[in-house]
Amino acid sequence: MTSSEIEVVSSDSKPQQQQQQQPPILDVFTASIHGDLQKLRTFVEQDGASVSLPDINGYYALQWASLNNFHDIVYYLIQHGSNVNAKDNMQQTALHWAAVRGSIAAADVLLENGARVEASDINGYRAVHVAAQYGQTAFLNHIVVKYHADFDVPDNDGRSPLHWAAYKGYADAIRLLLFRDASQGRQDKDVAGSRRLYAGTTFEIYDVSDPCCTPLHWAALRGHSEACAVLVHAGTKEELTVKDNAGFTPVQLAFDKGHRHVAPFLSNQQRSHSNPWRRKLYCGMVTDIGYAPILVFVIVSLSILFVHSVVAAPNLKKITAAVGFWSWIAISSSAASLVMFYRCSSKDPGYIKRPGEMGTLSDTEDPLLNIELNSSSVWMGNWSQLCPTCKIIRPVRSKHCPTCKRCVEQFDHHCPWISNCVGKRNKRDFFIFICLGTITASSSAIVAIHRIWTSIPALPAGETWIHQVLVRHPGLVAFLVMDAVVFVATTTLTVTQASMIARNVTTNELANSSRYEYLRGPDGRYRNPYNRGWWKNCADFLFLGHTDDDDIAWPPLQQVAT
Repeated sequence: MTSSEIEVVSSDSKPQQQQQQQPPILDVFTASIHGDLQKLRTFVEQDGASVSLPDINGYYALQWASLNNFHDIVYYLIQHGSNVNAKDNMQQTALHWAAVRGSIAAADVLLENGARVEASDINGYRAVHVAAQYGQTAFLNHIVVKYHADFDVPDNDGRSPLHWAAYKGYADAIRLLLFRDASQGRQDKDVAGSRRLYAGTTFEIYDVSDPCCTPLHWAALRGHSEACAVLVHAGTKEELTVKDNAGFTPVQLAFDKGHRHVAPFLSNQQRSHSNPWRRKLYCGMVTDIGYAPILVFVIVSLSILFVHSVVAAPNLKKITAAVGFWSWIAISSSAASLVMFYRCSSKDPGYIKRPGEMGTLSDTEDPLLNIELNSSSVWMGNWSQLCPTCKIIRPVRSKHCPTCKRCVEQFDHHCPWISNCVGKRNKRDFFIFICLGTITASSSAIVAIHRIWTSIPALPAGETWIHQVLVRHPGLVAFLVMDAVVFVATTTLTVTQASMIARNVTTNELANSSRYEYLRGPDGRYRNPYNRGWWKNCADFLFLGHTDDDDIAWPPLQQVAT
């Protein structure tokens, strides 16, 4: 195909000044390319031009119109004799060409007029394969939902749309296919070489020299980190140990190709899965229990040590009323922190119900059918809202926690110290808990330092104050060391969380702001659409425990990376 022909194909996306420099519309093919219905009608109805014959390259006018999504042209051509299933030299139909640019309107006209959704070309590519190869997720979802296209069908080399989406690194298409239970463990055929795909504008050469690969193999081979992450988190982890025909696992392929940002991630995932003792320890302790018993032990131990070695120590001066008052504050806040620890660790952080738990969807209702009709708080046009594990469409600020294996609304982070996620329903409890920890650590430290300062007698010659403290009050010194660690940790957390609450942003959003399109304005700079001013943000958080995202002015629909 010549460069001038490619220019004509792409003319619909160029400025008006450049379009005026394009060759004149001389026949039904150029009229279909440019979407000029009036001239097309002239050629057909007055000049008697045929719309059922291909051009000199073997391409049909119906294919050009479908590629550029001129659905009115497509309808006119069909009504005047175009064969909706006519194939070019690559055995591709107009539906294949519509899939290249995600031309949904044109595809509807084609399919409603007899086009075969499962038509395949010489490589066995169907429209679902082409859509996956070009990352046309909306188109892929449309023909699967509305026309029941087979989304897991293999091509002639045994590669499903999931293989191609993984190879090209289209994470959104991967999410959609996994959401629909596409097979992750399927290996392609033992075929070496390369394949050419002509799909509308130009030839693309795909290197398929590594046979017997799973989708994860292809994503690792190409170094697509986001695609690898989606596949691993949504899979059974068995895919990490599958070997291709050369004996390589996805991890080995990533290292072999020098993908340093992908290989360590896959290696860590494989290590935790392949070591049975580590997997048992991780799944049994960190996931179910976490570090919560350690934190409880620290809180209780510090409380006992404070009472025994600071408040009631026999070798310190008698406690005064002021010191007793601050001691009572420290002990009370410690007890209150245990109560809040129980609340934020046992409370539902905002788990989003799965379809089986909702009781609202019938067995035959597709959750992605007419998704554009859903409320803005549920669907924002971001394919990252699909959770392949929970099989739900989650609100924008939600995230799937791989530790809890649930999606959490307004996900902040997973805290192993409370063995729970921090989200919409328990974030206020978590903030109160760390505030109480700060109060406890600071007040008890003040009491301990005051008790030491007022109880050390006159120092003998040659002895230092520190030596006297270490020798006479080892328990109090141990308490101060542990309390200092707790104070630094809780104060840092409190200040950080308070800052994010004032800006109405979560820890997850702050850490991944560059990946979330809804956190960027039209100019590409960071912009938080949920920030309604620090006073309103703090008031909503303190009185409601969360913010109401439905009241936010949402930005234009854009896709999000996760």
